[in-house]
Amino acid sequence: MAMVDANTTTVQQGETKTTIVRPIAKFPPSLWGDRFLSFDLDNLELDDCVAAMKEPSDEIQRLIVDPDMDSNEKLRLINCVCRLGLSYLFIKDIECQLEKLFKELNMEEYNEFDLYTTSVNFLVFRQHGYKLSCDVFNKFKDVSTGKFKEHITSDVKGMLSFYECTHLGIRGESILDEALAFTESYLKGVVDTLEGTLAQQVKQGLKFPCQRGLPIVEARLYFSNYEQECSAYDPLPKLAKAHFSYFQLMQKDELSKLTQWSKDMNFQTIATYTRDKMPELYLWVLAVFLEPRHVEARFITTKVAQLVLVLDDTFDAYATIEELRLLTDAISRWEISCMEQLPEYIKPFYQIILNEYAEWEKQLAKEGRENVVYASKKAFQELARAYLREAEWRHSGTVPSFQEYYENGLATSTYNLLGKSCLIGMGKIVDEEALAWYDSHPKILEASELIARLHNDVVSFEFEREREHRATGIDAYMKTFGVTEDVAVKELKEMIENAWKDINEGCLKPTKVSMDLLYPIVNLSRVIYVAYRFNDGFTFSDLTLKDYISLLFEASVPV
Repeated sequence: MAMVDANTTTVQQGETKTTIVRPIAKFPPSLWGDRFLSFDLDNLELDDCVAAMKEPSDEIQRLIVDPDMDSNEKLRLINCVCRLGLSYLFIKDIECQLEKLFKELNMEEYNEFDLYTTSVNFLVFRQHGYKLSCDVFNKFKDVSTGKFKEHITSDVKGMLSFYECTHLGIRGESILDEALAFTESYLKGVVDTLEGTLAQQVKQGLKFPCQRGLPIVEARLYFSNYEQECSAYDPLPKLAKAHFSYFQLMQKDELSKLTQWSKDMNFQTIATYTRDKMPELYLWVLAVFLEPRHVEARFITTKVAQLVLVLDDTFDAYATIEELRLLTDAISRWEISCMEQLPEYIKPFYQIILNEYAEWEKQLAKEGRENVVYASKKAFQELARAYLREAEWRHSGTVPSFQEYYENGLATSTYNLLGKSCLIGMGKIVDEEALAWYDSHPKILEASELIARLHNDVVSFEFEREREHRATGIDAYMKTFGVTEDVAVKELKEMIENAWKDINEGCLKPTKVSMDLLYPIVNLSRVIYVAYRFNDGFTFSDLTLKDYISLLFEASVPV
């Protein structure tokens, strides 16, 4: 846990000396230093990876569209392709095949399928927006007792796949709620008795279900843990290895450039109190945008995330309430003339905010898309005002009502800002209609914000209390509903689970916007789940994110 320090600064003002008490949190130092700063991309090596992908990619494409392949086998193949992070290479073929298979679906056939086959089918269809009914699992329940039949527990792979399915449910699907408790209890009970890759599969599934894990990390772990399943299709391991090598080269190059940008901006000098987290921020955004074509979106969104991090730490762990009021006013006015009112230490940061957004406006004005930058800028201003409201509660010792906290917390989750910032680099797919949909604050976006805010609260409220922060979601819930801390934590966790169900429902066909616009929202939620499921894994990244950063950017790709 980070140490807390009531830091004091003495400022000479004429004949008067003023002592400023700052609420400094002694965040842990960067785990990485300049480790990722220097990287020389070998374009010939990159070309070799692309060439190595060509033949196995063509072979996999032929398998996906093979009209003679059994439907269950085809769904297993598609499952492997997707979990390896390769689906974008075959997206049109996969969608065409799934639409055909779903139309030809014969529900009576599911009476003959085993638990594993039923679960894989459900998983693939639901992950692609097809609402295969959860009734397919009814046959695994005992009619007389209403409980799941004990004999299905002999199929560990089937139980694990069934467990994964339970994370794709929507509100009202009680059988999936029951199945989650049933499968999770069983898997936790047997995991220590398992051996080999099956043990690793179950351990990883219990830690982070595939539906909520970081896509790029899940792909690497799937390749390691599901070697037998991947090898069932000869070209797949070869394609996956070349693809991982290709990705790693690109990602190390991008991380190096972003690390250099952060160094050039001098963040660690102008804001010595802030967390030094560029690799973690890049991993965060990489989880949102897996495909190579989204390189611009990754750069812009990571830069916005860095600006948010400095803003957050300024509000939370350094500035006085008077300074925060001045900073919020300056951000709300968004004018260079506001520099005059700011404390000296915050002026360079304010200048960076103005400069970066001005550059994006200039860049997108050429495409007639500067309105997307304006949307991000507006969200940035809303975030600053929400941070200030939170700071005012802290300053006055006020614990707000839960409704007040919740409404403000949707903004302080940062996910409205990050979601809209994702749109800047996504190209012409973000038209006026798409932006209007975002501005309507749809249910799926609110669910993502709720998950981000409350997940953070549930794991970090004890640390916040050490720093005399009483305006957490836990405290607000306890005050409003007159419940104990344990009850408040339990209720917030239930709200988080229901929000996941809303996200699942928002991705079912027919969707109001394309999945290209929905995926950033879904993937942002996944990052929060992984980073904050057990602890504040972002601030204390040695607990979770360190291993994933090492896996992606340092570990050798399997050969």
